[in-house]
Amino acid sequence: MKPINNIRSRFLMAAVFTLFVNFLQAQDNFDKIKQVKAGVLDIGYAEAGAPNAQPVILLHGWPYDIYSYKEVSALLAAKGYHVFVPYLRGYGSTRFLDAATPRNGQQAALAADVIAFMDALKIDKAIIGGFDWGARTADIVAALWPERTKALVSVSGYLIGSQQANKAPLPPKAELLWWYQYYFATERGEKGYEANRRDFAKLIWQTASPNWHFSDAVFAQSAAAFDNPDHVAITISNYRWRLGLAQGETKYDELEKKLAAFPVITVPTVTLEGDANGAPHPDPANYAAKFKGKYAHHTLTGGIGHNLPQEAPKAFADAIIEADGFTK
Repeated sequence: MKPINNIRSRFLMAAVFTLFVNFLQAQDNFDKIKQVKAGVLDIGYAEAGAPNAQPVILLHGWPYDIYSYKEVSALLAAKGYHVFVPYLRGYGSTRFLDAATPRNGQQAALAADVIAFMDALKIDKAIIGGFDWGARTADIVAALWPERTKALVSVSGYLIGSQQANKAPLPPKAELLWWYQYYFATERGEKGYEANRRDFAKLIWQTASPNWHFSDAVFAQSAAAFDNPDHVAITISNYRWRLGLAQGETKYDELEKKLAAFPVITVPTVTLEGDANGAPHPDPANYAAKFKGKYAHHTLTGGIGHNLPQEAPKAFADAIIEADGFTK
């Protein structure tokens, strides 16, 4: 029996070594950003994993970037997934192809960017995950294009909104959490964000994740993405559009009409929440009914804040694998 045991041991060691190499290569890929022309954008993205494996698209939020998913991507690549992490419009190396294209940050535009990205890379169907703006975008793709979404992982659950619904005032404590939205509604706020975008982002990181003690180097790595020439315009557009203070593009009117009806999401879904999320977010009990397919929710303990993929990468990667398992 010794020869057989030796063969098994060697096979196991080889498998572990392969997973470790895949993990390291996936992390290195974040220093080798690729570009693809997709829709109105030239999108920068990180890619990791085997080319023919199950695609996973991971979407970051504001004010964060693709580095929220560096470790998540490595974990998923080691598990045999093909991971794509694009910079949203207004971040990193993503650029508009035409200077005349409106710098529009409305929710439907961001979702249309994902479909264009998938089309450009010939990704027929993907598992999609996100947090913050990325979660809202992932929710919209799953709701409006379920045929392109194998499964969904959404931090803070169902985040699809509408301008009409946003007209309703919130209780004072809830409104306080949205202070920056009202700041951005003013000319002073736009100029202030332009002048102080890095200090602003660091403040949001600190208040949204009060127990996450990130280093200056970690912040600087992501903050470089905010130097994008369209970053401020997209940020201001996004928050003003939500309040009905900025116009969207007419080509998205039909999509927004569907979203204003708050469509249910039918694809298999896992939602996540951190127990120390300092950013505005709904109670999980209030959105569970919006997910009509196989569904699970997990609230992570231990002081996990808003940037959940970077603060708890294994839990986020496990959620992707769990959601994928719902499809089998």
